[in-house]
Amino acid sequence: MTDSDWVIKDFEAGDLPLSNSDILKGARLRYHQTGKLNAPKDNLILLPTYYGGAATGNYPWVTSDGPLDPERYCIVIPAMLGAGESSSPSNATGNQAGPGFPRVSLYDNVMLQKQLVDQVFGGADLALVMGWSMGGMQALQWGSLFPDRVGAVLAACATARCYPHNRVFLEGIKAALTCDSDFEGGRYRRPPARGLKAFGRVYAGWAYSQAFYRQDLYHELGFRTIEDLLDFWEQDHLAQDANDLLAVLDTWQSADISTNPVFQGDYQAALARLIMPTCIMPGATDLYFTETDARSDAKGMPGARCEVLASDYGHIAGGPGRDPASHAHILSVARSLLQDGAHP
Repeated sequence: MTDSDWVIKDFEAGDLPLSNSDILKGARLRYHQTGKLNAPKDNLILLPTYYGGAATGNYPWVTSDGPLDPERYCIVIPAMLGAGESSSPSNATGNQAGPGFPRVSLYDNVMLQKQLVDQVFGGADLALVMGWSMGGMQALQWGSLFPDRVGAVLAACATARCYPHNRVFLEGIKAALTCDSDFEGGRYRRPPARGLKAFGRVYAGWAYSQAFYRQDLYHELGFRTIEDLLDFWEQDHLAQDANDLLAVLDTWQSADISTNPVFQGDYQAALARLIMPTCIMPGATDLYFTETDARSDAKGMPGARCEVLASDYGHIAGGPGRDPASHAHILSVARSLLQDGAHP
C-alpha cells in the first residue's frame, strides 16, 4: 500500500474537560485511517502515536501482506494531543497557545480517542490497540480502562507508568532545551535553535544502546559517522516546536495508568484490568523503558506475557520499521494477538 491509501481527518470534540479539572478549548483530534469498518464493528485497530513522531511514523506497521492488513481491518492512528497534529501549543489560540496550553494526561488522550471511536466509528470494539513507547503506554491505558471493548493489547518498549529513572532522563533533555536564552519561558519570538539542537544531541545518547554505538550499527541506518547521526537528530528537532515537545514530555513524565478518576492511584488495580491477550515487548538494551520495569508490570496483568526484543538498537528497536528483526518480531506477535483475541 502507499501513503495515498490513508485518509487524514479531524475529529472536533469541542471543549474537552481534562482530568486535572482544566478545559482544553476546541479540542481537535487528528487521525489517519485506512481500511473500512465491518458491519459487526469489531475489526478496528488503533495505533496511538509515540513521542516526537507524527502519525505517519506508524505507517510501516500497516501492509497488505502483514497482520495489519487494511483489506481486513479498519486501522486508525490517532495523533497525541500536544504533538503538533491534534490540538497542541503550536496550533492553539488565545491564552492556551504556546506555554498556556493546559497539561494533558495519558488518560485525557485515551478518553478523547474513545470519543472518536464512539462517535465516528459507532462504538466499535477494538480488535487490537498497539503502540511503541508512548503509543504503547496509551495502548495499556486503553486495555485497563475498557477491558470489555479491547480484544488485545501490544506495547513495544513501553511500561504502564513513567518510572523514576525514566523521569530523570526526561529532566535532562528538558533542561537542555529550556536553558537556551531564546526559549524565554516558552514565549519565544524565534525558535530556540540552540536548545532544540542540544535536546536532539542529548536524546540520541539515550535512544540507542551503548552496543549500538560500539558496534557501529548506525551504518545500518545509513549514517557514515556518529556525527552524521547527531546532525540528523539536530535537524529533526529543529523542525519541531519547543512547546509541543515540552507539552508531550510532561504527559510522558506524569504517565501512570492508575492516575485517573477510575483507579485513583491504585496501580495494581489498574494493571489487573488487563485481562485480554496482552504482550509487553521491552527492548533488551532499552535505557529508560527497561526490561525489569516492563516485566514487573506484566506480572500484574492477568492476560499478559512478556517477550523481549533481543536487539542492540536500544529503545529504537521498537520503532516501526527501524530495526528489521525487531519489526518482524513485533508484527508476528501482533498476528498471534489478533488470533488470540478472537477477532476477524
